[in-house]
Amino acid sequence: MSITSKLRHYLIGDPLNPFSPNMLRHVSLIAFLAWVGLGADGLSSSCYGPEEAYIALGVHTHLALYIAIAMAATVFIISLGYNQVIELFPSGGGGYKVATQLLGPYIGLISGAALIVDYVLTIAVSIASGADALFSLLPHYCLPYKLLLEAILIMFLIGLNIRGMKESIKLLLPIFLGFIITHICLIIYGIGAHSQGLLTIIPHTIAQTKHSIALLGSVPVIALTLHAYSLGSGTYTGLEAVSNNVNRLSEPRVRTGKWTMFYMAISLSFMAAGITLLYLLWNAKPNEAETLNAIVFHSILGDSLLGHIILGVTLVLEAGLLFVAANTGFLAGPSVLANMALDNWVPNRFRHLSSRLIIQNGVLVFGFSALLILFLCKGEVSLLVILYSINVFITFSLCLLGLSVYWAKKRSSASSRWLFRLFFSIFAFIITSIILAITLYSKFESGGWVTILITCAVIGTCLLINRHYQSVNQKLAQLDAQLKQPITEKHIHHVDLDPQQPTAVILVGKNLGVGMHTLLCILRIFPQHFKNFIFLSVGSVDVESFSGEESLKDMREKVEETLQYFVNYCQQYSIAAESYVAFGTDPVEKLSEMAEQIGEKYPNCIFFASKLIFEHDNWVTRILHNETPNTLQRQLHLQGKELVILPMKI
Repeated sequence: MSITSKLRHYLIGDPLNPFSPNMLRHVSLIAFLAWVGLGADGLSSSCYGPEEAYIALGVHTHLALYIAIAMAATVFIISLGYNQVIELFPSGGGGYKVATQLLGPYIGLISGAALIVDYVLTIAVSIASGADALFSLLPHYCLPYKLLLEAILIMFLIGLNIRGMKESIKLLLPIFLGFIITHICLIIYGIGAHSQGLLTIIPHTIAQTKHSIALLGSVPVIALTLHAYSLGSGTYTGLEAVSNNVNRLSEPRVRTGKWTMFYMAISLSFMAAGITLLYLLWNAKPNEAETLNAIVFHSILGDSLLGHIILGVTLVLEAGLLFVAANTGFLAGPSVLANMALDNWVPNRFRHLSSRLIIQNGVLVFGFSALLILFLCKGEVSLLVILYSINVFITFSLCLLGLSVYWAKKRSSASSRWLFRLFFSIFAFIITSIILAITLYSKFESGGWVTILITCAVIGTCLLINRHYQSVNQKLAQLDAQLKQPITEKHIHHVDLDPQQPTAVILVGKNLGVGMHTLLCILRIFPQHFKNFIFLSVGSVDVESFSGEESLKDMREKVEETLQYFVNYCQQYSIAAESYVAFGTDPVEKLSEMAEQIGEKYPNCIFFASKLIFEHDNWVTRILHNETPNTLQRQLHLQGKELVILPMKI
């Protein structure tokens, strides 16, 4: 084993067999682990979401009570909405798939593009916020190294997630549980220690609200409350992640997904509302040197040595949870990218799985995109939060609008619950749309326009990619129809193969027309030369085929059916032929292994493959289309074998 292989084995681990009976169970998540891996994003925003809302109230802090109640209620409303998504789309896809199937592909594209940008920003803002929490405990002369630490942390998370989803969650589990335990204890103790204040807080808030209305008017007070409420909207992020990854949950998936959403709703609403209430009870006053959480926890714990130790541990765990939340971007983001690749909005390579059954290309793209944004924003959390807080509510609103349309169309359904679900979806859509509108209005000039610009750029790029794929697929479909020949069973003659005779080994892909083009070219260029024809194919296990046992079975049958067609076609004309098939996540690796076996059995063999040739070939077409023939040619040349690539102009 080479040094590179040993290093890869040590860092990433052994390849996983997607056809192992226990493999789906091995990589799937139970509700508790899904809550840890996918719920950290929402919980981490309680470190800055309530603070944003509270500071926006200015001197009218008594309104924080209404915001605390609204936060808890909104979390449950959105969670219940996404429970419907889990029921209707148990194969995953979340807001992207809901918008695509219920509102149309272009609305789905908007939702998907918003999610891509949002998950990149999830990684960036979580890492930056966590680093800020850590460096608040360190001397000021350490600040120049903060950006370097953030880059190192992102690289660490990239490596961790390439190793596996379950593995990354288990490693980060102690941080998550530590955060939950310390913050629940502090919230309960902080409220209990001010029991007298808690008893008087409701009448005091009502009296102060009446005074504010008399002084300012009801409209400004409502506007101020809604403005602060929308600025804390980051608290609700992360709820989307579960519906995106239902296919990664353990069976029964719908039930596991609903339990995960329940855990997330309970924990998130308690944290967000509880911390906001602590600000109000302990009269927290913001300053530039500390976060509002640090200030209020310091007030609760006091200045004793034990209090300082607990405060330090709490802040370190907050920073740790923010790093766990960054991991949510790596877990959920590549799944969105993979689902969009299935619909040809992004390059097909984003649907491929690595040997560890991870969407490795997606992990790398999200990681390096987050690195780029961090460096461009210089790790400024205030700017990143502005960029971050818009797109998630675009997806929320489109998803809930899709559910509203779905239940409106199901009004004749025999189910008696359609009317309740319709009104609930409309109500939730109105709430998320109001938050989106206020957030856009209040943050557009201060940096929100950048998010809209980036999202529009992603949408434009996806439209161009989809247009290219549609054009190529139309031409390939026409080729399939033109070159597919009828097979008559009575004309099939089984001819024995002679291993010593010249043999043509043809690589067959998904398109029958491409394989037939290769076969006909060989017969035309080398008439009567080859006596044996061998057809090779690799069933690629990607996001679509790995969604369940039935999907894997269907993929197997389709690949084997295509190969059998070519064998039957040759035997119909009394040509000796047979086929070989393998399945895996890396087609080049599997084809290389099969080529070695075939080369031993048929010493006089030459390998053939077709490659799409475009009139304007450039780096873009090389990204959009798999370069398997070129890569395999190099591998076979190293083995001393010949691979002829036949051009196929599109």
